[in-house]
Amino acid sequence: MENSEKILKVKGVFKHYDWGGKTFLPALLHRSNEEKKPYAEYWLGSDLHEEAGKLPYLFKVQDVEKMLSIQVHPTKEAASEKFIEENDKGIPLDAPHRNFKDDNHKPELLSPLSDFYLLHGFKPAKQMVSILNEIPELNFLVNEFRSSDYRRLYTKVMTMPQAEVNRILTPLLDRIIPLYKEGKFERSEENFWAARAALTFNTAGKTDRGIFSIYLFNIVKMKEGEALFQDAGLPHAYLEGRTMEIMANSDNVLRGGLTSKHIDVKELLEHTSFEPTVPDVITGYADDTHEEIFRTPAKDFQMSRIIIEPHRGIALPATRADIYFVYDGNGSVTADEEKTDFRNGDALLVLPGNVAHFASENRAVLYRATVPA
Repeated sequence: MENSEKILKVKGVFKHYDWGGKTFLPALLHRSNEEKKPYAEYWLGSDLHEEAGKLPYLFKVQDVEKMLSIQVHPTKEAASEKFIEENDKGIPLDAPHRNFKDDNHKPELLSPLSDFYLLHGFKPAKQMVSILNEIPELNFLVNEFRSSDYRRLYTKVMTMPQAEVNRILTPLLDRIIPLYKEGKFERSEENFWAARAALTFNTAGKTDRGIFSIYLFNIVKMKEGEALFQDAGLPHAYLEGRTMEIMANSDNVLRGGLTSKHIDVKELLEHTSFEPTVPDVITGYADDTHEEIFRTPAKDFQMSRIIIEPHRGIALPATRADIYFVYDGNGSVTADEEKTDFRNGDALLVLPGNVAHFASENRAVLYRATVPA
């Protein structure tokens, strides 16, 4: 971190999860990766500076090369209760089987930097009935979904014995994997992701039950400049792409499949909202400052996308400590007489009470993390 009074350049923390890509983040952050390590996430927003204090959000850049786990996040009330419960049981905070690492909720907002694919909530009833009828191996679930009973449907596939999971999904996968390898499916099709999931996560004698979720959830394709909010209880999984993400500062994730990490189906089902979801992809609300704000119900954070056109600056006040991540371009930012140059990959912390004046001679794209007024 460079010494400065109003604006500081800060360094984030890399996370080398096995689902990350090997080129995007190193190139963006001007690093070599000769050892070919996966660079999955770049975290900004831990304790950055004494004047900023502990921020209520975590700001990330992500490169999703392999699919992420089927997951749900708890409400704040549930997290608080379960955190105490696990403490009382004497489960260490760093235990692999611990579900609740803190007492906070974890609403999330993502805004892609490329074409981005994810699973997001249960399909609406009409689409659900259609897919259950269309895929022969899923016909047995039509009965489970009568009266649009999402809880009964999902509980059935998530709690059935492993031998039954294998028996039901094996013929489906035997049919679609050769077609996937021949490039017969589009990314908009459930079969594409089901085949990829099987090749990624299945082990001898164990077909991953998370594959059911690919057929039951919405497949959403997003592009740069859009955003999507995911609140407590909404089941989801990232499939592929690069994105900015902001979330409440928490590590509470309940997983149900498509992962090598700890899975707890009972807890996942307990905290899932069993209702249909129509994905609400949003675009930024831009006023005359050219800051596109992605508005959500979250009180913990706000993310926006800022495009600085050549020789046309923008001034933004910081009421709380704000983090800016420079995705593209270069320029300078000034507060009073203090000037700091920036380029793509830089992260800037603007301390409270300062007005940051951004300028660029070319064109620059920044993402801002703050707390809503």
